[in-house]
Amino acid sequence: MELASLKQQLDELDEQTAKLFARRMELSAQIARTRREAGLVPVDLAGQREAKDRFQAVAGEALSGYAGVVYGTLQDVCQSYLATLLREPSALCSRIARSVQTTKPLFPESATVACQGVEGAYAQIAADKLFQNAHISYVKSFEAVFAAIASGFCQYGVLPLENSTAGSVNRIYDLMMEYKFSIVRSVRLKVDHNLLARPGVKKADIREIFSHEQAIAQSGEFLKTMPGVKVTVCENTAVAAKRVAESDRSDVAALSSHACGALYGLETLAADVQDKGNNYTRFICIGKEPEIFPGADRTSIMLTVSHRPGSLYRLMSRITALGINLTKLESRPLPDRDFEFMFYFDLETSVYSPRFIQLMADLEEMCETFRYLGSYSEIV
Repeated sequence: MELASLKQQLDELDEQTAKLFARRMELSAQIARTRREAGLVPVDLAGQREAKDRFQAVAGEALSGYAGVVYGTLQDVCQSYLATLLREPSALCSRIARSVQTTKPLFPESATVACQGVEGAYAQIAADKLFQNAHISYVKSFEAVFAAIASGFCQYGVLPLENSTAGSVNRIYDLMMEYKFSIVRSVRLKVDHNLLARPGVKKADIREIFSHEQAIAQSGEFLKTMPGVKVTVCENTAVAAKRVAESDRSDVAALSSHACGALYGLETLAADVQDKGNNYTRFICIGKEPEIFPGADRTSIMLTVSHRPGSLYRLMSRITALGINLTKLESRPLPDRDFEFMFYFDLETSVYSPRFIQLMADLEEMCETFRYLGSYSEIV
């Protein structure tokens, strides 16, 4: 049989499948409405399991596994569609709508902002990019930033979330599980690391280098060119520069920014020593309550799913079915459960889209736990 004929048959079959799919969705909606009118739950889960078994049996043993996946996806899509027809607005979706309506139309120019580290820290540079007039309070740890927001000591906090070279800042994700907060904006900051030392110190004199663990990870290739030099982790790259500036030693240096070199009177022994030229760190700006400023097109959520095969797949299928782009997926172990995880998602979707509202409601129902972390825009 010729290829053209085979393709024509496949096209005809696809057309029939599409018509059957539309008819199936129509019948499912009728059944769900009838069940609800009779005082029953709209979806018959036991009946779905029996129908899936029949579907796999008809497909035959060789295709049974594939048929199971197809039927499961079909049911997920169907439930999502039924939810748009039958579901009452959820408390979460109502809260998001109120935040959209009540948030001021412009991002604040001035605010009190908590940053980890000291003057010259990359978090401070990010805060200055976010706010025209940031009144910065420096704290010693990432946890202290969250605590400053929770207590009301500061209006906002700026935290590094991920780096294009070294990956995610895991401590931030762990703290996200402990504190109540909302992401209101994010910013991408180009990060250039430099080997800084006190005036008169030569590169050959260096016996110890101070820096933050992320900067060290991002400059691994350069550090290999300095064998025998001790590398010491500091809380922050700016703290490292300040420590070198205040030291009376002539054999120490810091991996830090150009800004810190100028701020603390240090000289550059080697510039732009990071492994990759396109080295960016993404910072999030957090507040105590949800604020959704105009133009919000990114949403962050955290959730857990049931510890059963296919749970995460079904959730991902729902996102795909709605045509929403997933830009980040991160997992962190739950401290009180063995081999179970909290999942962090970044979704690229306008907060004004009906698909966004539908997805929030769908996921809230599908997940064991679900936390909406905020909708916001990102400065590049």
